[in-house]
Amino acid sequence: MKLRFTIVILVAIPVLVAGAFSVMHWSMNAAVIAVLGGVMIWLAYTRYARRIDQEVIQPDPKKATPARMYMDGVDFMPTSKNVLYGYHFKSIAAAGPIVGVITATNLWGWMPSLLWLVLGVTFIGWVSDYSAIMLAVRNEGQSLSAIAHRLIAPRTRIILFVFIFFYLLLIAGAFIGILGGILDPRADVPFGIFMLAIMGLLMGQALYRWKMDLIWVTAVAILVTLGSMAIGAKGLRPTTGTTPAGKPATTIVFAGAVNHAVEQISNGVNSITGQKPLYTVTDPTRSDPRLAATVLTPEGKVVPKYLDQTGAIKMLPSFIFWCVFLFVFSYLGTILPIWRFAQPVNYIGFWVTFLTIIFSALGAIIGAVRGLLGSPEMMKAVTFQSKVFASWMPMTQAKDAAGNILQRVPAIQPLWPMLFVTIACGAISGWHALFGSIGTARQLEYETDGLPVGGGAMFSENTLGLLSLVAVSIVGGAGAGAFASGVGKLLGIVSFGAIPMAYGTALGFGSFVVIVLTVTQLVFRMMRVTLGEWVGEVWVGFKNAHVAAIVSMLLTLVLVLSGTWIYLWQMFGASNQLMAALGLLIVTLWLRSVGRNPSYALYPMLFMYITTMAATIVTAYNLYASILSNPKIAAQPINSIGAIGMILVAALLFVAAAVIAYDAWRAWRKLGGEERAVQPAMAHD
Repeated sequence: MKLRFTIVILVAIPVLVAGAFSVMHWSMNAAVIAVLGGVMIWLAYTRYARRIDQEVIQPDPKKATPARMYMDGVDFMPTSKNVLYGYHFKSIAAAGPIVGVITATNLWGWMPSLLWLVLGVTFIGWVSDYSAIMLAVRNEGQSLSAIAHRLIAPRTRIILFVFIFFYLLLIAGAFIGILGGILDPRADVPFGIFMLAIMGLLMGQALYRWKMDLIWVTAVAILVTLGSMAIGAKGLRPTTGTTPAGKPATTIVFAGAVNHAVEQISNGVNSITGQKPLYTVTDPTRSDPRLAATVLTPEGKVVPKYLDQTGAIKMLPSFIFWCVFLFVFSYLGTILPIWRFAQPVNYIGFWVTFLTIIFSALGAIIGAVRGLLGSPEMMKAVTFQSKVFASWMPMTQAKDAAGNILQRVPAIQPLWPMLFVTIACGAISGWHALFGSIGTARQLEYETDGLPVGGGAMFSENTLGLLSLVAVSIVGGAGAGAFASGVGKLLGIVSFGAIPMAYGTALGFGSFVVIVLTVTQLVFRMMRVTLGEWVGEVWVGFKNAHVAAIVSMLLTLVLVLSGTWIYLWQMFGASNQLMAALGLLIVTLWLRSVGRNPSYALYPMLFMYITTMAATIVTAYNLYASILSNPKIAAQPINSIGAIGMILVAALLFVAAAVIAYDAWRAWRKLGGEERAVQPAMAHD
């Protein structure tokens, strides 16, 4: 089959399926997404990715990889592709394919989100992951910065250091912000995370010091972790009350021994300010997890826990407390040897993620089958409630209680370019390329393992994005709560009702936090290394791991507390996708330098580069529109400082990417000139 025909088929399948449901006004079903995703992943891997692997990269199983040449037992360590696949998958699967997909579905509808997820991973996502790994493998395990120094220009290495650090800072801020927004209101989640840390420490000790059996240690660690998540959720009691307007409403009461104790800790921290907020922030996209949190008053009223009378989110001291809790967890993964904490924690996290995806997919299929066999309730449970398509240009302006507009200018969310940075992973991610080139590439045992590890893990992460799409679409709503509720519903179906909805939702929240936190610790680990290499020569103190880690975390905390969460997320998304474009740019130049066809990386790179540069400008404008042009929000100094800081970071990243693009264009032309100079000489010989 010719490559062009293969590409046409891969594009046509999702477009025709999504188009048919839209044109015929059929209700999309979760099972259809599960089947479509499985078929597309199989076709893309076997008919497109494998062909690029064989014809362009041409891996040689007999060629020594950096892991085998420089084996030191620390960074360079030959690892079985089966183990390395799981490690790479869990090291890249985080909040991006969950929160990004949910936010995009609410802004633009399920169809644009589905098409970008499926087509993005097919033609761009796996290309970025796999190519970055193989680029490093073919260049003795060097980082992207070192390779760019040689291929593009010496100054590119310094510019990339600056770009990468601030990019990682945005990732850390976005992830800590969303996780803190879950742990604060969800008293059922922290105990499971605490026990995950304990099991990670014990698992590292058992495997590497006590030399215990991997299977038994894995089984115990997973059972204890999942059991702890269940214990933390035990005693949840859905309680009925009324809204202030007198309408029936339901809230969750934390009546269990563990979660009630956790709730008391949060209340004790908030007593420092008399249960009053430090300040308020807004989220026009309604994606912050705290928006859905409610409490039951002594009068039996169900009222929002974090919203004031204007609809702004109250920043309580307990939010900062749980952010610090997350920093302590991440500090262990940043400072301790990789085998001691980060690796075993990620290994446990892989199984939690894998089981969540598998059981949720089975729930979608079982629900559809039971619906076809005559259960309308089951069919409704797996039928999409979200819109097929919402708008090309969603616009938001904050209003006060009387309906008066507070913003001088509206925030805008044009489908292009914002869809492609809001879904920051699942389709493509710069974090994958960065981590793959520095970490995974140094553990690849054989070159032929590159595709199943790099490409395979990326296609697997795509299933997490599709699960997020299904979860938010079958329950409606926004934020991480929609993911947890959707997973809870699917777990209830697959267990045939044995797992109640409230309990399943609690497990969904716990799974979400495990999925994201296991990657967040690696982000801080890379921030620590980058900061040391970047400014360690200016002040030697930054070469100290503890100093670099603490500075990175303090900067992250400032960013988290600085204002509108959703624009921090989209700023991370823009920088993340721009990092992916930079990775593809270096791959393209490398392929040209070695005389290979760079087209499969070149065209995705051009699309992502132009898209993300545009998205950076739009996001900076939205920061101005939502915060600086809103007198009520701008009156809070931390909001104004945070918005201005993020706008400056956006400008810094934009300029850095533009300079790299200019230098890369000069390098491209130089490589072309070298090719033309070689050809006459070869003809003369």
